[in-house]
Amino acid sequence: MAGSLVVCSCPSMATNVQVEKHTNESSANVIRRFQKRVQGAGIIPRVRSGRYHSRVKSSNVRRVARLKKLVKKVNYEKLLKLGKVAEAPARGARR
Repeated sequence: MAGSLVVCSCPSMATNVQVEKHTNESSANVIRRFQKRVQGAGIIPRVRSGRYHSRVKSSNVRRVARLKKLVKKVNYEKLLKLGKVAEAPARGARR
């Protein structure tokens, strides 16, 4: 098996895809075989899934956000009882 070698290696993954060019094989056919191997290894879906990765917030940050939300809710309910805020229409209600 002489010829060129096509290798796909991602540092974050342990998957390597390797294709060697056979004698009398066109470059287009080598690329086609390489694409099939990459597709079969499932590399593209894994890379796409990490595309919009968001960090996990710390428990302290989540706790503070929950407390702020609760305070806002209590204040809103208090103002609603006093009649200083008009009640918001129900979600999905027709006008």
